[in-house]
Amino acid sequence: MHRCPQRILVLNRSGIDPAIITELAPTGTLRAGINLSNFLLVTDKAANGDPVGVSPDMAAEMARRLGVATTYVCYPDPGALADGAKRGEWDIGNIGAEPQRALTIAFSAAYCEIESTYLVPAGSPIQSIADVDRPGNRIATKGRAAYGLWLENNLSHAKLVRTDSIDSSYDAFVEQELDALAGLRPRLIADVKRLPGARILDGLFSAVQQAVGTPRKNAEAAAWLAGVVEDLKASGFVADLIAKHQVKGLSVAPPAPKAAS
Repeated sequence: MHRCPQRILVLNRSGIDPAIITELAPTGTLRAGINLSNFLLVTDKAANGDPVGVSPDMAAEMARRLGVATTYVCYPDPGALADGAKRGEWDIGNIGAEPQRALTIAFSAAYCEIESTYLVPAGSPIQSIADVDRPGNRIATKGRAAYGLWLENNLSHAKLVRTDSIDSSYDAFVEQELDALAGLRPRLIADVKRLPGARILDGLFSAVQQAVGTPRKNAEAAAWLAGVVEDLKASGFVADLIAKHQVKGLSVAPPAPKAAS
């Protein structure tokens, strides 16, 4: 974890419950946890070292609405970002919403989704997503990625081979001659070009739900964040960010289900 340079964004606080500002920015600065390994949501680095992309822009908009400064707290992967919640290192974190993480983090509904699917080697008898979860099959995955956590929760028969990074999951897939490589479709599109005869399966086994979270102790702030995320989706703000950063393979998440009355 390291702190990226501070970026100042100010808006009149009128209309914001002071309790929300106290929970999210008790020192006057919103600390936003950013996962640098998500190449769809962090696409570049500014001259001053700030991360650039959809994720940091979402965090900046939250700070703008609160009328406070923001500083980016940057992590090399989503697992490290999730761990930072327990240590109180950030106030909001942009990360895939998964049940394991929800034990310590209160998530908004997703603001965008990324398809997760499989790559299979040349000559593989696997023809569909349903064929992968069979006895004897071995799947390479980055263990603490959102899609890796989803597989951990949902596979019944196939064995997961977990690695510490996306690159090492590809290496394990090739070197150990595994049956499938799990990953985000945009990354697999690049990987398949490196393996003659390899195929990406149609469809998806999950869609990674990229959400905004805050430590569970911030109950009032969590409700406010959830409302802001829905507004940013409905207004076209998220779609505009995806277009601005020219990201392929990222889509705006659907509206959150209405609460039962």
